[in-house]
Amino acid sequence: MEKYYIGVDIGGTSIKQALITTTGVIVDKWETPTDKQRGGSLIPLHIATSIKQKLAEHHINKEQIIGIGAGAPGFVDVKNGVIYEAVNIGWENFHLKGLIEKELDISTYVLNDANLAALGENWLGAGQGHDHLIVVTLGTGVGGGIIVNDQVINGVNGTGGEIGHIIVTPNEGEHCNCGRLGCIETYASATGIARLGIQAIQEGKTTSLSQVYDTTGTLTSKDVFAEASKGDQVAQAIIDYIADLLGRMLANLSVAINPSKIVIGGGVSKAGEQLLQPIRLSFESYALNRIADACDIAIAQLGNDAGVIGAAYFVKQQQ
Repeated sequence: MEKYYIGVDIGGTSIKQALITTTGVIVDKWETPTDKQRGGSLIPLHIATSIKQKLAEHHINKEQIIGIGAGAPGFVDVKNGVIYEAVNIGWENFHLKGLIEKELDISTYVLNDANLAALGENWLGAGQGHDHLIVVTLGTGVGGGIIVNDQVINGVNGTGGEIGHIIVTPNEGEHCNCGRLGCIETYASATGIARLGIQAIQEGKTTSLSQVYDTTGTLTSKDVFAEASKGDQVAQAIIDYIADLLGRMLANLSVAINPSKIVIGGGVSKAGEQLLQPIRLSFESYALNRIADACDIAIAQLGNDAGVIGAAYFVKQQQ
C-alpha cells in the first residue's frame, strides 16, 4: 500500500495543496481561495474538505497518508502548531494543527511558510544535498529560511529566519510593516525596488523609467530590471544598490551560519543572472574569504511548488 504526504501552503489569497509521494513526486496539486471571512476561522474546514475530495478522486484512504505539513505566513509555535499571528489572514493564537487534525484525524505539522519553502529547496531544489543553507525569497516582501545541520531554524518563539527584518540602513529609509526603519524588505522586495524607481523619477533623474511610469501610471520591479537591461543607468544603479545591501546582509549572516549554498527565490529572482551577478560581487567583497570560498549563490528551482514540497519534507523529518 503506497504512502503519501499532503503539503499545504496557506497564502493571503490562495491555498496551495498537493498530494506527494515519499520520494517527492507530486501526484496532484490544486488551489483554493483563502477565505478570510470570520477571521479566517473556516480555513481548516475548507482545507479538510478539499483533501477529502482529492483522496476520494484518487481512491486513497487516509491510512495511506503519513501526515500533513502546513505552512502559513507569520510567527509559528512549531511544537503546538499554533499561529501566533498572521496579519494578512486575520489569525492570532490560531490552533491550526489541532483544527485540521480534528477534521481529518491525520497527524499535522505546522511551520512558517518561508521556512517550508527553504525545506523544499533543500530536499529537491537548488539547495539539495546542502546541510547548511540560506534561502531568501524576494517577492512582495522578503522572506527566508535558514537550515543548519539539515534542520530549519525556528528559534525560541517562531521568529528564527525572519531575514526580511534584518536592518541594513539603521534609522533611515522607509518604515517596514514591523514598525522599524531600514529592514532589507523595504529595499529588496518587489515593492521596495519599485519604490526606489518611483523615488528616482520624483527626484527628477534622467531615466527611461519616467516614460514607463507616464505610459502605464505605475512602475514595477520588473520594469526596473527591463530598463536596466536596455542600458538605463538609473535603473542599473537601483539594482546595484539593492544587490549591495543583499550581499552585505548575506555576508554578515553567513558569519553565523557558514552556509555551503545561498538560494534566491521569489518573483524578483526571475531576473536571474542580472540580479545574481551583483549580489555575488557584493557578497564576495564583504564576506570572510574562507566563507565566500565555500559558498555558492544560485536561483531557486521549485517556484510555487517549494512550499508544498517543503511541507511534505517537514512531515518526512518528523517520522
